[in-house]
Amino acid sequence: MYQIIQATCQDGRLILNGQLNPQLEGKNVQVILVESETTHQQKEKFFSFVDRHCFDLPDDYQFNREELYRD
Repeated sequence: MYQIIQATCQDGRLILNGQLNPQLEGKNVQVILVESETTHQQKEKFFSFVDRHCFDLPDDYQFNREELYRD
């Protein structure tokens, strides 16, 4: 089982911004810390990625799997 929860580091201590799942009670857990970005930053990063990797296909385009894997 895993759970993702937000937390704040304050004076070297981790302050959780929510409750842990009761199923974790009494269990040893591993904690991986990843600095979170704000939701706005995440959206901007995503849309920037999409803009860089999008292109228009012609109206008559048809995907042909056999052609793709032909030797």
